[in-house]
Amino acid sequence: MSVMEHIRTPKVDNVRLLVWSSGKRKASKCTLYISATHTIFVENHPEARQETWVLHSMVSSVERPPAISAGCQLILRCKDFRIFQILIPQERDCADIHASLVRLSRPEKYSELYCLSFNPNVNKEKREESWNFIDLQADYKRMGVPNNLWVATAVNGEYRVCDTYPSELFVPKSATADIIVGSARFRSRGRFPALSYFHRDTLAAVCRCSQPLSGFSGRCQEDELMLQALMKSNPGSDYIYVVDTRPKLNAMANRAAGKGYENEDYYTNIKLQFIGIENIHVMRNSQQKIIDVGEMRSPSMSDFLWGLENSGWLKHIKAILDAGVFILRAVADEGVSVLVHCSDGWDRTAQACSVASILLDPFYRTIKGLMVLIERDWVSFGHKFSHRYAHLAGDPKEESPVIDQFLECVWQLSEQFPCAFEFNEHFLIAIRTHVYSCHFGNFLGNCPKERRNMRLHERSHSVWPQLWKNRAEYSNPLYKAELSQTQGVLRPNTSPYCFKMWKGLYHHMEKSMSSPQSPADFLSAVREKSQQLEEEMTNHREVPAGGSAKHHHQLGPKQEDGSPDGEANHLGESAGSHGDY
Repeated sequence: MSVMEHIRTPKVDNVRLLVWSSGKRKASKCTLYISATHTIFVENHPEARQETWVLHSMVSSVERPPAISAGCQLILRCKDFRIFQILIPQERDCADIHASLVRLSRPEKYSELYCLSFNPNVNKEKREESWNFIDLQADYKRMGVPNNLWVATAVNGEYRVCDTYPSELFVPKSATADIIVGSARFRSRGRFPALSYFHRDTLAAVCRCSQPLSGFSGRCQEDELMLQALMKSNPGSDYIYVVDTRPKLNAMANRAAGKGYENEDYYTNIKLQFIGIENIHVMRNSQQKIIDVGEMRSPSMSDFLWGLENSGWLKHIKAILDAGVFILRAVADEGVSVLVHCSDGWDRTAQACSVASILLDPFYRTIKGLMVLIERDWVSFGHKFSHRYAHLAGDPKEESPVIDQFLECVWQLSEQFPCAFEFNEHFLIAIRTHVYSCHFGNFLGNCPKERRNMRLHERSHSVWPQLWKNRAEYSNPLYKAELSQTQGVLRPNTSPYCFKMWKGLYHHMEKSMSSPQSPADFLSAVREKSQQLEEEMTNHREVPAGGSAKHHHQLGPKQEDGSPDGEANHLGESAGSHGDY
C-alpha cells in the first residue's frame, strides 16, 4: 500500500488555522492540502498567500477535541513544540483529515519516511560527497590515535562481536582478541570497553562500554584483564575510574536481573563512581512536564516556577553536566583514564562521554567539531535514534529525549561561556529538528549495522553539508578562536542557580514571531549591516574616473527583482514566507 492511499481527502477549503504565540492566537483562513510528506496551509489572502509546511514526521500527536460553533477542531502538536489548531467546517472532512494525519505521522516502515521517499540518484555525485563530509578516522588522527598505546582492532569487522557497535574501533595495545571477545561476552549486549576520546597531553582516555553481567557474584577473567589493559594504556596512572552514570539504587536493582556493576574486590585497579542520571522513562516524563510549562496560557509567576521545579528537568541537565565535569577532572587534572557506562551504554553513556569531550577539547566547540562529535559518540556507537525519537510507530516506552538533553547541556555551557563556541543556539535547534524530522538519513535506524543494511548512503543524503552550507546563519558573533576559554578546557559552574530554562527551544515559535532578538542574534544583524555598509563604502571609493558616486550607487548590487541589496529581503518577508517545519 502506498502512502498516498492513506490520504482520504487531499484538499479542504475554508479552514481556519490558529497558531499560538506569546499567549495570543493568530487566526487565518486557509486552504489545507495533504501530500505524501507534508500538511500544507496556504493562506487565502490574495496578497499574502503565506504557506506553512508541516512535515508529517514532525507531528507528535493529532487530537480531535469536541466540535465548537466555529467548526470541527483538530490540534497538531509537533516535535519542535509548535501547536497548530485547525477549524474545519465539515465533520466528514475533519474525520478524514484526522484519520489521514494519524496514519501519516506514524509511519510503519522506513521507506515511508521523507528522506527515503524521493529518488536519491538525481544527484548521485552530490549524495556520495555528502556522506564523506565527516571523517571519524581523521578525528582520531587529530587526537594522535593510533599510537603505541591505542591500536585499531578488526575484531568487530562485519559486526561479529557486537552488532550495535561500529566495525572500526580502538582498544588498548595489550588487549588481545581473546580478551576483547571474553569481555564482550560479559558485558550487556556485547558492548565491550572501547576508546571514545584520547587526551594527548595527559595520555588519559575516555572509554565506554555497557554494564557487566555480574549479578551478585559473577566475575570474568577476560573482562578484568580488559580493564587492566585500559590502565596499562595510560603509563602515568596505576588505576582507572569506572563511572557508572546511573543512580546506585538502579544499578543495584539490575543485579537481580544478573547484571549490575563492577565489584571492586575483583577489579583491583578501579575506583567506582556513581553519578545518578535517571533512566529514559524518568526523562520522558520530565520533558513532558517542561512542555506543559511552556504551553501555560499567561501563567502566574508561582505557577511557572512550580511547573519548572515539578518537572525536574534542570536537575537532570545538571546531573549530566556533573558527569562531564567529573570526567574532565579525572582526564585533564589527574591524568587518569575513565571507563563510562550505564545499562546498555547507548543513552547516558553517550551523554556523559560527549559532554566531557566538549569540556576537554575546543575542537568540539566549533561547528564542524560538534558534527564530528555527534557522528562519533551518538551515531557510530549505536544510540537508538529510531526508537528514542519515534521515527516509526512503535513502543512509546522506548521514546526519550536523550540527545535533546545533550544539546541542552551544550546550550547551558554556551550561556556560561559565550565566547567559547563557534555556533549559536540556532545550530543546536537545527540539529535537534533534523534528529526528529527524518529529512536526511543520518539519524535513521538504531546502529551502524542497521544503517548499512538499509543502504542509507545509497538511498538518502547526509545532513552535515547542508548545515555547513548555512553556517553563516549558525555562527556566534562573540566567538574568538584565540581567547583562552576557547583554547583550553571549560570549567563550568554547576551550582543550581547557574541553570536556565532554554526558552529559545521551548518558546522558539514565540521568539521568531514577536519576542526581541537574543544579544547574539542582534550582534549578528549589526555585523551583517556593517559589512553591507563597508561594501557600499568600497563601491563609492572605486568610482571610475568621470563617474559620480550617485551614478555608481545606482549600478550597485541588486537583487533578482532589481531592488537594491537588502530591500528585497524585507519585501519578501512581508509578502509571505515558506516554512518547512
